[in-house]
Amino acid sequence: MTRLEEIPSGSRVAGVDEVGRGCLFGPVFAAAVVLDEVAEQRLWQAGLTDSKKLSAKRRAGLVPLIEQHCLTRGLGQASAHEIDAVGIRGATERAMLRALQKLAHPPNVVLVDGNLPLRLWSGSQQTVVGGDSRSAAIAAASVLAKEARDALIRRLSDQFPGYGLERHAGYGTALHQKALLALGPTSLHRRSFLQRLLG
Repeated sequence: MTRLEEIPSGSRVAGVDEVGRGCLFGPVFAAAVVLDEVAEQRLWQAGLTDSKKLSAKRRAGLVPLIEQHCLTRGLGQASAHEIDAVGIRGATERAMLRALQKLAHPPNVVLVDGNLPLRLWSGSQQTVVGGDSRSAAIAAASVLAKEARDALIRRLSDQFPGYGLERHAGYGTALHQKALLALGPTSLHRRSFLQRLLG
Protein backbone atom coordinates (compact mmCIF):
# COMPACT_ATOMS: atom_id res chain seq x y z
CA MET A 1 0.00 0.00 0.00
CA THR A 2 1.01 3.60 -0.57
CA ARG A 3 2.80 5.30 2.27
CA LEU A 4 1.09 8.35 3.73
CA GLU A 5 3.79 10.68 2.45
CA GLU A 6 3.67 9.17 -1.07
CA ILE A 7 0.08 10.17 -1.89
CA PRO A 8 0.26 12.47 -4.93
CA SER A 9 -0.35 16.16 -4.25
CA GLY A 10 -3.84 17.24 -5.22
CA SER A 11 -5.40 13.83 -4.63
CA ARG A 12 -8.89 13.82 -3.12
CA VAL A 13 -8.13 11.92 0.08
CA ALA A 14 -10.88 10.76 2.44
CA GLY A 15 -10.12 9.88 6.03
CA VAL A 16 -12.49 7.34 7.56
CA ASP A 17 -12.86 6.28 11.17
CA GLU A 18 -15.39 4.50 13.37
CA VAL A 19 -16.69 4.79 16.90
CA GLY A 20 -18.62 2.41 19.11
CA ARG A 21 -16.97 -0.89 18.19
CA GLY A 22 -16.76 -2.02 21.80
CA CYS A 23 -20.20 -0.89 22.97
CA LEU A 24 -22.88 -3.25 24.22
CA PHE A 25 -25.72 -1.06 22.95
CA GLY A 26 -26.63 0.62 19.70
CA PRO A 27 -25.07 1.00 16.28
CA VAL A 28 -21.46 1.39 15.27
CA PHE A 29 -20.88 4.74 13.56
CA ALA A 30 -18.37 5.84 10.94
CA ALA A 31 -17.54 9.15 9.30
CA ALA A 32 -15.60 10.03 6.16
CA VAL A 33 -14.05 13.47 5.64
CA VAL A 34 -12.16 15.08 2.75
CA LEU A 35 -9.93 18.07 3.53
CA ASP A 36 -7.58 20.22 1.49
CA GLU A 37 -4.20 21.35 2.82
CA VAL A 38 -5.53 24.71 4.05
CA ALA A 39 -8.32 23.01 6.00
CA GLU A 40 -5.86 20.52 7.50
CA GLN A 41 -3.66 23.31 8.84
CA ARG A 42 -6.59 25.26 10.24
CA LEU A 43 -7.99 22.23 12.03
CA TRP A 44 -4.63 21.13 13.47
CA GLN A 45 -4.14 24.69 14.75
CA ALA A 46 -7.62 24.61 16.28
CA GLY A 47 -6.59 21.60 18.36
CA LEU A 48 -7.90 18.74 16.24
CA THR A 49 -6.63 15.34 17.35
CA ASP A 50 -7.93 11.86 18.15
CA SER A 51 -11.50 12.26 19.48
CA LYS A 52 -10.66 10.04 22.46
CA LYS A 53 -8.08 12.60 23.60
CA LEU A 54 -10.52 15.53 23.48
CA SER A 55 -12.99 16.65 26.12
CA ALA A 56 -16.66 16.60 25.15
CA LYS A 57 -16.62 20.41 25.03
CA ARG A 58 -13.59 20.53 22.71
CA ARG A 59 -15.08 17.88 20.42
CA ALA A 60 -18.37 19.74 20.17
CA GLY A 61 -16.51 22.96 19.38
CA LEU A 62 -14.59 21.30 16.54
CA VAL A 63 -17.67 19.97 14.74
CA PRO A 64 -18.74 23.31 13.17
CA LEU A 65 -15.13 24.02 12.17
CA ILE A 66 -14.82 20.64 10.46
CA GLU A 67 -18.16 21.12 8.71
CA GLN A 68 -17.13 24.62 7.60
CA HIS A 69 -13.69 23.74 6.25
CA CYS A 70 -14.09 20.22 4.85
CA LEU A 71 -14.65 19.70 1.14
CA THR A 72 -17.21 17.00 1.82
CA ARG A 73 -18.20 14.64 4.62
CA GLY A 74 -20.46 11.65 5.20
CA LEU A 75 -21.80 9.60 8.11
CA GLY A 76 -22.74 5.94 8.13
CA GLN A 77 -23.89 3.44 10.70
CA ALA A 78 -24.62 -0.25 11.11
CA SER A 79 -27.25 -1.43 13.57
CA ALA A 80 -26.95 -3.73 16.55
CA HIS A 81 -28.88 -6.32 14.51
CA GLU A 82 -26.28 -6.10 11.73
CA ILE A 83 -23.47 -6.45 14.28
CA ASP A 84 -25.09 -9.63 15.59
CA ALA A 85 -25.62 -10.92 12.05
CA VAL A 86 -22.23 -10.28 10.44
CA GLY A 87 -19.89 -9.55 13.37
CA ILE A 88 -18.39 -6.28 14.48
CA ARG A 89 -15.75 -6.05 11.76
CA GLY A 90 -18.24 -6.67 8.97
CA ALA A 91 -20.70 -4.19 10.47
CA THR A 92 -17.97 -1.58 10.94
CA GLU A 93 -16.99 -1.96 7.29
CA ARG A 94 -20.61 -1.46 6.26
CA ALA A 95 -20.76 1.74 8.31
CA MET A 96 -17.52 2.99 6.73
CA LEU A 97 -18.72 2.20 3.21
CA ARG A 98 -22.01 4.00 3.85
CA ALA A 99 -20.11 7.06 5.07
CA LEU A 100 -17.90 7.05 1.97
CA GLN A 101 -20.93 6.66 -0.31
CA LYS A 102 -22.39 9.88 1.12
CA LEU A 103 -19.42 12.00 0.03
CA ALA A 104 -20.24 14.49 -2.72
CA HIS A 105 -17.43 13.09 -4.89
CA PRO A 106 -15.69 9.73 -4.68
CA PRO A 107 -12.17 10.03 -3.23
CA ASN A 108 -9.00 9.03 -5.08
CA VAL A 109 -7.58 7.47 -1.92
CA VAL A 110 -9.17 6.34 1.35
CA LEU A 111 -7.17 6.46 4.58
CA VAL A 112 -8.50 3.91 7.08
CA ASP A 113 -7.57 4.27 10.74
CA GLY A 114 -5.90 1.14 12.11
CA ASN A 115 -4.31 -1.84 10.41
CA LEU A 116 -7.32 -3.59 8.86
CA PRO A 117 -8.19 -2.66 5.26
CA LEU A 118 -11.74 -1.84 4.25
CA ARG A 119 -12.60 -4.99 2.32
CA LEU A 120 -15.76 -3.49 0.81
CA TRP A 121 -13.87 -0.61 -0.85
CA SER A 122 -12.67 -1.40 -4.38
CA GLY A 123 -10.64 1.78 -4.87
CA SER A 124 -7.23 2.81 -3.62
CA GLN A 125 -6.83 2.79 0.15
CA GLN A 126 -4.22 2.87 2.87
CA THR A 127 -4.39 1.71 6.48
CA VAL A 128 -2.82 4.13 8.94
CA VAL A 129 -1.94 2.91 12.43
CA GLY A 130 -2.48 5.81 14.83
CA GLY A 131 -4.21 7.63 12.02
CA ASP A 132 -6.11 9.95 14.36
CA SER A 133 -2.84 11.74 15.12
CA ARG A 134 -1.20 11.38 11.68
CA SER A 135 -4.05 12.40 9.37
CA ALA A 136 -6.27 15.44 9.89
CA ALA A 137 -8.98 13.82 7.76
CA ILE A 138 -9.04 10.71 9.96
CA ALA A 139 -9.01 12.83 13.13
CA ALA A 140 -11.89 14.93 11.77
CA ALA A 141 -13.80 11.76 10.91
CA SER A 142 -13.29 10.41 14.43
CA VAL A 143 -14.69 13.63 15.92
CA LEU A 144 -17.77 13.70 13.66
CA ALA A 145 -18.50 10.00 14.23
CA LYS A 146 -18.11 10.32 18.01
CA GLU A 147 -20.34 13.40 18.27
CA ALA A 148 -23.03 11.94 16.01
CA ARG A 149 -23.14 8.62 17.86
CA ASP A 150 -23.15 10.22 21.30
CA ALA A 151 -26.03 12.51 20.28
CA LEU A 152 -28.04 9.51 19.07
CA ILE A 153 -27.40 7.55 22.26
CA ARG A 154 -28.48 10.53 24.37
CA ARG A 155 -31.77 10.62 22.44
CA LEU A 156 -32.22 6.86 22.82
CA SER A 157 -31.60 7.10 26.57
CA ASP A 158 -35.05 8.70 26.87
CA GLN A 159 -36.62 5.67 25.17
CA PHE A 160 -34.65 3.19 27.25
CA PRO A 161 -34.41 4.62 30.78
CA GLY A 162 -32.65 2.84 33.61
CA TYR A 163 -29.51 1.79 31.72
CA GLY A 164 -27.55 5.02 32.19
CA LEU A 165 -26.97 5.35 28.45
CA GLU A 166 -26.59 9.11 28.72
CA ARG A 167 -23.61 8.51 31.03
CA HIS A 168 -21.67 5.74 29.27
CA ALA A 169 -22.89 5.92 25.65
CA GLY A 170 -23.54 2.18 25.62
CA TYR A 171 -20.12 0.96 26.73
CA GLY A 172 -19.90 -1.93 29.16
CA THR A 173 -19.38 -0.02 32.38
CA ALA A 174 -20.21 -1.52 35.78
CA LEU A 175 -23.37 0.63 35.86
CA HIS A 176 -24.47 -0.66 32.47
CA GLN A 177 -23.77 -4.29 33.31
CA LYS A 178 -25.67 -4.02 36.58
CA ALA A 179 -28.68 -2.55 34.74
CA LEU A 180 -28.56 -5.34 32.16
CA LEU A 181 -28.62 -8.00 34.86
CA ALA A 182 -31.58 -6.28 36.52
CA LEU A 183 -33.60 -5.23 33.46
CA GLY A 184 -32.43 -7.51 30.68
CA PRO A 185 -31.38 -6.32 27.23
CA THR A 186 -33.35 -3.92 25.03
CA SER A 187 -34.05 -4.42 21.33
CA LEU A 188 -30.97 -2.29 20.57
CA HIS A 189 -28.47 -4.25 22.64
CA ARG A 190 -25.91 -6.36 20.81
CA ARG A 191 -26.92 -9.88 21.82
CA SER A 192 -23.65 -11.35 20.55
CA PHE A 193 -21.77 -9.05 22.97
CA LEU A 194 -23.91 -10.07 25.96
CA GLN A 195 -23.50 -13.84 25.90
CA ARG A 196 -20.83 -13.94 28.59
CA LEU A 197 -22.63 -11.42 30.78
CA LEU A 198 -26.15 -12.84 30.57
CA GLY A 199 -25.39 -16.45 29.74
